[in-house]
Amino acid sequence: MKYYLIVGEASGDLHASHLMMSLKKIDKEADFRFFGGDLMSAVGGTRVKHYKELAYMGFVPVLLHLRTIFSNMAMCKQDILQWNPDVVILVDYPGFNLSIAKFVHSKTQIPVYYYISPKIWAWKEWRIKSIKRDVNELFSILPFEVPFYETKHHYKIHYVGNPTADEVRTFLKGYQETFEEFVARQKLLSPHPLESGKPVIALLAGSRKQEIKDNLPAMIEAARTFTDYQMVLAGAPSIEDDYYEKFLQGSEVKMVRNETYALLKHAAVALVTSGTATLETALFDVPQVVCYETPIPKLIRFGFEHIIKVKYISLVNLIANREIVQELMADRFSVANIQAELEKLLPSHPEREEMLTDYKEVRQKLGDAVAPDNAAGIMYNLLKN
Repeated sequence: MKYYLIVGEASGDLHASHLMMSLKKIDKEADFRFFGGDLMSAVGGTRVKHYKELAYMGFVPVLLHLRTIFSNMAMCKQDILQWNPDVVILVDYPGFNLSIAKFVHSKTQIPVYYYISPKIWAWKEWRIKSIKRDVNELFSILPFEVPFYETKHHYKIHYVGNPTADEVRTFLKGYQETFEEFVARQKLLSPHPLESGKPVIALLAGSRKQEIKDNLPAMIEAARTFTDYQMVLAGAPSIEDDYYEKFLQGSEVKMVRNETYALLKHAAVALVTSGTATLETALFDVPQVVCYETPIPKLIRFGFEHIIKVKYISLVNLIANREIVQELMADRFSVANIQAELEKLLPSHPEREEMLTDYKEVRQKLGDAVAPDNAAGIMYNLLKN
């Protein structure tokens, strides 16, 4: 069968590449055409455009690139018509993808499947109307989305398991390196190598420059007071060394690149900017403090309490539906607050053990299903029948 996939950022490229590999296992004739990235290209098929040509974040960049965005959208629509796939599979990236779904639904008989559903439970809930109208099947990787879609909005979806949980499980099965071996290897790779015999405070400051600029200085300032520990930053693949240097200069911070999972395996505690990293940290059983600075903090707090539809910003708390990890966001974000919460999570503190116990609940809710295999099986059976 012919599968047309559309992603708009690095995480989508990762998840879509795994889905493609799973589809190839059950459909030997699988033919892929896609808007995607290097990981999808490595699986095979034809890449029409790289997601980097689509990804504009924030109001001003989008406004400045409207002509390019509309051109890419028109090209994508025409390409789908010409190739005439058996299915169009959309991966997250709702601003672009929901427009494609509307077009495909109105102009063709091609089914539209959405893998990794848009986070309309956080904001833009009105998008449910277009999803119900234009998306034939929706595949969720977050268990709390099931009651949101099915109970609140009467729209049947498929919860297929969580790919991050599966990726962590797979990593842990194959990773045998001791901390000393990890340190020795990093001395060959990093200009800021780790120290042996000194426990680690992991710093996961986000994958975008603005997030790093907003959060990393306060993380470093808060963690540097714990002199029995070494601070180790997880470098984001898309951020060059030069950008990090202005924050690391004059500090004791070490850095590892493309080794976030190995770092978390050896970390004692972590400071984490909100996102998938909060869930990854929990799945590695590393106690954490979520740090997220925002502009105009009091206004953001008001919006969070009165406009945004969710209680929490971290996936850990959203999945548990209660506060397992402290979220120091907006007016709660300060060096003093980060220090105080970090200290509670060091070994021998009761809050640490409580958080580790609560992490078990998160893993239980996510389940053991292999998300891409599960999703691929459902998709293939639906298309064949």
